Amino acid sequence: MEPTLELTILMPCLNEAETIVDCIKNAKSFLMNTHLNGEILISDNGSIDGSPDLSEAHGARVIHVPQKGYGAALIAGINNAKSQYIIMADADGSYDFLNLMPFVEKLRNGYDLVMGNRFAGEIKPGAMPFLNKYLGNPVLSFLGRLFFKCPIKDFHCGLRGFNVEAIKKLQLETPGMEFASEMVVKAALHDIKIIEVPTTLSPDGRSRPPHLRKWRDGWRHLRFLLLSCPRWTFLYPGIFLSTLGMIFMAILSFTPLKFGAYTLDIHSLLFSSAFLIVGLQSVSFSIFSNVIANQHIKLSDNKNIDLLIQKFTLEKGILFGLILIILGFTGSITSLIIWMKTQFGVLIPSKMMRILIPSVTFLITGTQIIFSSFFMSLLTLHNKNSEQENR
Repeated sequence: MEPTLELTILMPCLNEAETIVDCIKNAKSFLMNTHLNGEILISDNGSIDGSPDLSEAHGARVIHVPQKGYGAALIAGINNAKSQYIIMADADGSYDFLNLMPFVEKLRNGYDLVMGNRFAGEIKPGAMPFLNKYLGNPVLSFLGRLFFKCPIKDFHCGLRGFNVEAIKKLQLETPGMEFASEMVVKAALHDIKIIEVPTTLSPDGRSRPPHLRKWRDGWRHLRFLLLSCPRWTFLYPGIFLSTLGMIFMAILSFTPLKFGAYTLDIHSLLFSSAFLIVGLQSVSFSIFSNVIANQHIKLSDNKNIDLLIQKFTLEKGILFGLILIILGFTGSITSLIIWMKTQFGVLIPSKMMRILIPSVTFLITGTQIIFSSFFMSLLTLHNKNSEQENR
């Protein structure tokens, strides 16, 4: 459907009878005062308090969304909008619908996503819970900037404007509150133009508790950030653990390591082995996650990993794994020969474990690499077949 309007003011709604009329009136006043060709669209998510009827009676267009969730309501609203741009905001009276022109101006200037920034604007007393204001929003926004190199400082502002065509290309799909993070994350990963404008958050006008549950929804936002960024979830921790394990294994396999009155010996060597094994598995998960993410949820997290995947072959993985298995098998046989020379008697643990622990580590990591190589080939098989068919 070709856009016939410039702007849709979109409000997700679930039992907002106390506030939705004022929101619609303010939105209508904004459109009239600015002479914008636009509409007011209410995406109702199963209200039972008469919100849809009130909305229609005051000139808004209402769509009914059976799938529950903040994201589900907004996705349906985006798909049903008849305009080039959308400005979305909650229908609880917490955002000022009379002051939307900064968003429109940025959209007209070519920005695809214009985020409100409540911290750069004003958060009125009582408008945001203490934990959300000083812990939840700042921490999650910081992680978003760190993980995705995104300039946005208020990831979860409910007031935002966007170019409908650009946002539809992101294929947004999360039905819950994490939709707010998904939009920003995918916008950053796909390099669309993003900017923030200061905005004001006021206390909502509802007498009932808010739909937002800070711990549950905070975890859902954090979970989405972690799942969308295999680098920080798997790759960097994996590189750290495997590097730490290799360094200490290389030293402790030959000699104890002393730090003043403390000595690291074969027990620390065993933990070094565990670090290396877990770290290598974490790196493998990072690679698998990038493949799955790019195939199914259209995320592009790490170009270096993508390049590694392109250069990877099953044969290389099998060869490297076999080399490690041979080293491990050789060390194990050596330990057996030493034990035979003592007529299977008592051995000195500090000497034998320096051979056995690295040997077992090589056996495990070699097997792990071979299995991971087969799994990796299975994940990329469809893509490679598709590329050959297109040639």
